[in-house]
Amino acid sequence: MRTLILFTILCFFSPFSYAAQVHDKETQDVTKLTEPMYNPFVERYVMDELRQLRVDMNTMHVDMTKEVVNRELTATTRAVGYATDTVTYFFYLIAGISSVLLLVGWNSIREIRDKVLNLADNKVNKVISEYEDRLEKFEKELHSKSIGINRAQKLLSRHQDIHSLWLKAGQEQILSNRLNIYDQILEIDAENTEAMTYKADLALEMNEPQWAINLSNQALVIDPENKHAFYQLAGAYALLNQPNEALLNLEKVINDAEGMAAEEVLNDPVFKSLLDNPQFQKLLQQDQELPPHA
Repeated sequence: MRTLILFTILCFFSPFSYAAQVHDKETQDVTKLTEPMYNPFVERYVMDELRQLRVDMNTMHVDMTKEVVNRELTATTRAVGYATDTVTYFFYLIAGISSVLLLVGWNSIREIRDKVLNLADNKVNKVISEYEDRLEKFEKELHSKSIGINRAQKLLSRHQDIHSLWLKAGQEQILSNRLNIYDQILEIDAENTEAMTYKADLALEMNEPQWAINLSNQALVIDPENKHAFYQLAGAYALLNQPNEALLNLEKVINDAEGMAAEEVLNDPVFKSLLDNPQFQKLLQQDQELPPHA
């Protein structure tokens, strides 16, 4: 009896003991871990997103195709309805005319048929001529608009190229490289007066006043009121020791200048030879007080 009781107690507690041992072992294994036991499955997530994107694009393509087909069907239905109504009204007209002719004494079926055919031919030819005229007018308008769109695209592309070259020129520090950029702008737009005047400015920095004069005159031929061109001419004549010509061109700039124009002229090294010139000082004093030259 005692043996049976002990056996029963052992059978009852043995599973709990085994479970406790397993739990202790798992706890030790977990504490020994040095890295995560899982991965974030990023690749799977990206593949699912790409698959969903393809599905969405396919759905959008199908919806767009359906919309285009529906619009074409609607236009076709309207055209067919218009043609059907026209033919129906035309035959109503024929029936009415035939009845009137019979009533007034036309007893020849052949003559009636010939008249009806002639009327039908005239009506159909008139409708065809009208639609041909409309189609020709529509084709001309479409051709004109396509030419305008192509021209606008070319102008936009040219402006983008010129803009990128201006940005490049603003970052370039070497004079020769900047000069090449201005030449590229003039190759795209031969009448770009801004590029001509900036090129003239570089010519003055390179001590080439005659070259600057030629460039400024070319700009003034295109834009006779270009103030930057007059300014470059004034600087070029100042370097050539021709104060009268320099002051004459500088006066055209100072009269319309705003803000710090006089101070900018004073700080420009090309006008160094005119600092002691009384007319030069008087011209600059029109906008602001000129400090006495030491």
